[in-house]
Amino acid sequence: MEFGKVQYIDNIDFTLPPDDPVTERLWQRLTPAVREPLRVYVGGTEWGRTSWVGRAYPRGAKPKDYLTHYSRQFNTIELNTLFYGLQTPEVIRRWAAATGEGFRFCPKFPEAISHKLQLANADRETGAFAEALDNLGSKLGPSFLLLSDRFGPEEAGRLQHYVRRLPSGFRACVELRNADWYRAGGREASLISDTWDVMMDQGVGTVITDVAGRRDVLHMRLTSPVAFIRLVTNSLHPVDYQRADAWVERIEAWAERGLREVYIFVHSPEELTSPEMMKYLIERFNERGVASLPVPNLINGGQAGNLSLF
Repeated sequence: MEFGKVQYIDNIDFTLPPDDPVTERLWQRLTPAVREPLRVYVGGTEWGRTSWVGRAYPRGAKPKDYLTHYSRQFNTIELNTLFYGLQTPEVIRRWAAATGEGFRFCPKFPEAISHKLQLANADRETGAFAEALDNLGSKLGPSFLLLSDRFGPEEAGRLQHYVRRLPSGFRACVELRNADWYRAGGREASLISDTWDVMMDQGVGTVITDVAGRRDVLHMRLTSPVAFIRLVTNSLHPVDYQRADAWVERIEAWAERGLREVYIFVHSPEELTSPEMMKYLIERFNERGVASLPVPNLINGGQAGNLSLF
């Protein structure tokens, strides 16, 4: 991920900020429910990395089998490929069939909706997107709507209108990158507050991005009991492990308040070290009793070698 990328991280404060007041409003609005175990999903951004062969995939693995191998190690994927265009129903059904029970795809909304139309008059495109995702069946997790950097609070009414018109039952989370969403005052402050309320009313979540160069998008604002987190790491720098620990602790606290699902996606330069950090997160979730997930089998800490699991 190039967004928020910086060359040096030594002077960056990676501390997680306190929860936004919007998050407290969410906890207060949730209908009390029977306590269920938190559903935890940890994954990456793609399965087609040849550099993972002999580390997260068995030596000699073929590209056509990468998704199957990936799904044996991790239980979700940030499905970015649909951003560039919809695939055929046959391809999407083949993806679903390649993964085991409990796996979740989290597709990105097509750029035709988010960037070209910028949510205006996008009913036809949104319907086509939702129809395509039906082919994932039970493997479909929440989709995420990444809006253009140009999409600021002055467009709040358009976003509110769009989320109100999403197909019934369609789960989505919204990523806002325009900095004015996090610093605007005056009339825009009211528009922003109204937007969080509309998203909460519609069950639409937020995307929280933890990246070095844009600490404002680490807003700690939840509008649904589903957390969608993009953790951008720095090649397993020691601070990456501290950040992962802090996230596990925060998610554990949110689970006590009513969080029901969390999707945490690891990004790293060229995705070279993502498997190691994904494994680390899974181990920490398990150790704290937040989850009970199978631990990925990375040979020699992720170095080249055969995987005995396969």
